[in-house]
Amino acid sequence: MPILDEERHLADAVAMVLGQDWAGPLEVVLALGPSTDRTDEVAERLAADDPRVRLVRNPSGRTPDALNAAIGAARGSVVVRVDGHAEIPADYVSTAVAALEETGADNVGGTMDARGTTPFERAVAAAMRSPLGVGASRFHTGGGAGSVDTVYLGVFRRSALERVGGYDPRFTRTQDWELNHRIRSTGGTVWFTPDLVVTYRPRASVRALARQYREYGRWRRVVATTHRGTVSLRYLAAPAMVLGTSAATVLGLVWWPALVVPGGYLAAVVLGGVAITRGEGWRTRLLAGPALATMHWSWGWGFLTSRPARLLADRG
Repeated sequence: MPILDEERHLADAVAMVLGQDWAGPLEVVLALGPSTDRTDEVAERLAADDPRVRLVRNPSGRTPDALNAAIGAARGSVVVRVDGHAEIPADYVSTAVAALEETGADNVGGTMDARGTTPFERAVAAAMRSPLGVGASRFHTGGGAGSVDTVYLGVFRRSALERVGGYDPRFTRTQDWELNHRIRSTGGTVWFTPDLVVTYRPRASVRALARQYREYGRWRRVVATTHRGTVSLRYLAAPAMVLGTSAATVLGLVWWPALVVPGGYLAAVVLGGVAITRGEGWRTRLLAGPALATMHWSWGWGFLTSRPARLLADRG
């Protein structure tokens, strides 16, 4: 578990792991970054209370460094990645290990079940579960079991992680996709199963959501640059929308028919937001359109303005 500023959620997250119905040996390795709250105190108390909880340090605070440190300290032949604020069901480990054995896959994952509490969080959650917001990735939108490009979190064979050298420490974001790409490139299989469901808590503000998706866009271009041939039309949709609607808006200042492009996009996100939040309260339904637009524009802008060489050089 990569841990940074998780004072509020850490004890509950660890309790969910320790409460697994898995009959075999189980350990929890917490990779502690330089938190600014009481996270370390909480972690030390958890380790003192249960010998299955072990602590390692992650001075950089970066996720790939934390994951590699925890994997290096772990002793099992199966490595389960869990975030410090994740909510996993009691049968998560046993279900995942059964899927590894049945499929022969190197990594198994399930659905990232986004759930919010405030109207805005519920709007973002609906957008994250819809193809309108995130495309057709099965770990977002659901679907049948099968081989996929990537999964949420992941339950790995240690042999697969050792084969590819673990997480690439240069990738601040998209490190999961990049790792799974290397697993697949070396002959491994990444498997999605709808039997695994992890509750995810979305960002609580427009600013935080915009920052999150801008980083996703920036680092997805880094992946595309590092691994040629991995970009697809789905990943180009948001940057194409940003360029197209921006150009049409400028053109519309002198030729008004061009405004049909940004007008059409605006209508699509508003109506789409209402459609994907059917059954929700009116605040959530009104906020879904802005949530979709924030995700699209931030991802697209991040992709367009990304400087892969500099991002990798800064962390090389």
